Amino acid sequence: MISLIFYNEDIIKILISMLAGSVIGAEREYKSKNAGFRTITLVTIGATLFTLLSKEISVGKDFHVVGNIVVGVGFLGAGAIFKEGSSVTGLTTAATIWVSAAVGMAIGIGEYMFAFMTLITVLIILLGFSGIQAVIDSRNAEKYYKISIKNHHVYSVFIKNMINECQLKSKQIKMGKVDNTFYYTFKISGANHKHERFLSLLSSSDEILSFEV
Repeated sequence: MISLIFYNEDIIKILISMLAGSVIGAEREYKSKNAGFRTITLVTIGATLFTLLSKEISVGKDFHVVGNIVVGVGFLGAGAIFKEGSSVTGLTTAATIWVSAAVGMAIGIGEYMFAFMTLITVLIILLGFSGIQAVIDSRNAEKYYKISIKNHHVYSVFIKNMINECQLKSKQIKMGKVDNTFYYTFKISGANHKHERFLSLLSSSDEILSFEV
């Protein structure tokens, strides 16, 4: 009976951890940060599980081996993260590797139901939360635009006016000039339908020589 009460309490901790991580992750996702919705949630759950397991494993035993597992898995997860230009991929995969190690440790000490419950929670995050992430992304999608425009005295103001007209947020990343043409890279964020309107304005403008998203 004592074991059952303890077990239910741990499951509640995992569920609360998922809720807390998803709230923080949703905010990060909305602001188009690299570590977003599912990544933060997985990390939160993994940290909770590692903490709970440490209490079980370390009682009367040498915990150094377990600590080395956590560190080693951290390096393994880092290998799954790739950076190309201004974009970063693989963060969710790295977090999945990390929390998977925690599940494996739970199985290793015989906490099979605990490991199974965490496994189901992780699958809910990876499969079920993708729809929520898509909704967040559609409301605040972040895209990089490479735009070339004819050289005249209001070239930068012209582009920024188009961005403001579409009610988008922007940050100028790069600027260059070749012959009589200026080249810009903008990081622009906003709802998908606003991006579509901006693309329409770029396509119909005689001042814009070319653009790439």
